[in-house]
Order: sequence, then structure tokens, then C-alpha cells
Amino acid sequence: MSKQLILALSKGRILDETLPLLSDAGIEPLEALGSSRKLLFDTNLDHVKLVVIRAVDVPTYVQLGAADLGVAGKDVLLEHGAEGFYEPLDLEIARCRLMTAGVSGTQASHARRRVATKFVNVARRYYAEQGIQAEVVKLYGAMELAPLMNLADEIVDIVDTGNTLRANGMEPRELIEEISTRLVVNKASMTMKHQLLKPLIERLQSAVVARRAAC
Repeated sequence: MSKQLILALSKGRILDETLPLLSDAGIEPLEALGSSRKLLFDTNLDHVKLVVIRAVDVPTYVQLGAADLGVAGKDVLLEHGAEGFYEPLDLEIARCRLMTAGVSGTQASHARRRVATKFVNVARRYYAEQGIQAEVVKLYGAMELAPLMNLADEIVDIVDTGNTLRANGMEPRELIEEISTRLVVNKASMTMKHQLLKPLIERLQSAVVARRAAC
């Protein structure tokens, strides 16, 4: 059994909010992650290394065992599916909402809609549950353009403040899921490396509880 743990971190906003939480848990990278071209980093814990990758890739790395554990948004996990890993801890950071949205003052057909999103699996499940026949168009960015350009009736996207929607004449509609950042653990690692993982998860859990108490 390897005596090393690989923790996969999501780039971007989640990384900015994860690093202080790791610090609270006593886990510090030995060099600045933001100013390096490296992707794999040593920490002050000899048995823990960090890998920094695209958020959408974190579940795959953990599921297939390339990383023992990872940090990813619930939106990414919902889209990916929960095969191959456990989700033991809500880190309670990078909060937002996954919602439908459309042009302000308009109503989409209840029977059939064209929906633009990068969350294809989530959108299909959601509209099916609502009894709405949805044609899902996969886009990777600038979702707000789709209804304005008559490409879609609605979008499914992450909403934080809603300012981007309002700036483009759109409004949030239905809440699909409250989103926060989660810790996920490879199922095989949880069994084979339990003695290494358990203290690390407990460190992070204590940091989350302490932050919650301080609010």
C-alpha cells in the first residue's frame, strides 16, 4: 500500500477558497500554487501531495484512483455522477445556486423547451422530473447569449449574485440545487488507506466546524 495521499484541487474560485481552509486544517503547500506552472505540489505533511486541475476533471481523477481524494463543486459532481467515490464532507465554501433562467418577462412553454447548458445530464434529469420535454443544447460559456440569440428558451447555469443575468435582460427562474464545495474520496482508497485518510478528513471537518462556529 502506498503511504502517500494525492488531493486533487479545482482551479479557479474554488481553489482560492480551498487554500485558506486547508491552512486552517494544518495543510500548507510548500510553494505558491498560483505563481507556479507545476501541477503537483508537496505540502508540509510528507504523505500529502496536491494536484491542481480543472474542476470538471476532479471527479474523474478521484473515481479512477489517480487521486485519493478531491475538492469539487456539487454542480460538477451532479453532472458527473457519484460512481467510484464517497462524498463524506461539505466544505461549505464557494456557495451558489444551480438554476434555470430565461428572458425577463417571458414564459417558456410547459410542454417543450430548448435548453442551453454545460450541465447536460443535470438538465435532462431536472426537466424529465418536471414532465417537460427538453431539447438540451450543450454550450461551454456565455450561456446568457443563447435565449437572446433565439438558440434556446431557457438556460441552466450557476447563479451567484444574478448580476450577469440582469445585465443581459434575463432573470433566474427555478432552483435546481443549492451548490457548495464537497470533499470526495476514492472508494478503494477509503478502504486501503483508511488510516491515512481518516485523520485528514477529521482535520478538514474540524476546520469547517470551527469556521461555522465563528460566523
